[in-house]
Amino acid sequence: MKKTNRTALVAVTVAAGLMAGASTASSAAAQCGRASWYALHSRTASGERMNPAALTAAHRTLPFGTKLKVTNKNNGRSVVVRINDRGPFVRGRVLDLSRGAANQLGFIGSGHTAVCMARV
Repeated sequence: MKKTNRTALVAVTVAAGLMAGASTASSAAAQCGRASWYALHSRTASGERMNPAALTAAHRTLPFGTKLKVTNKNNGRSVVVRINDRGPFVRGRVLDLSRGAANQLGFIGSGHTAVCMARV
């Protein structure tokens, strides 16, 4: 009986470790880096017209329609944006935000800032 209990305990411990690893993996999807903003009136890579006032963003690889919570590391302000374009094409940047999103995050004047983003 004791051997069976140990086996069950090991199985539960392994399962708990796998579940903890899964939750860590989903939070590992959070990424930090530099973000800039842009305000064009052309079409985005997704085919929709760019609306500078909308809460949208460009990311190199995330699927169109993905929602991200973006937090400005300098002032703690956050906004939820939708990916609708590709970019940024500047080395060292992870995200290009619409002017509306940059305004809510409070970095219009500087042009770029440090951010962290996570899927919503």
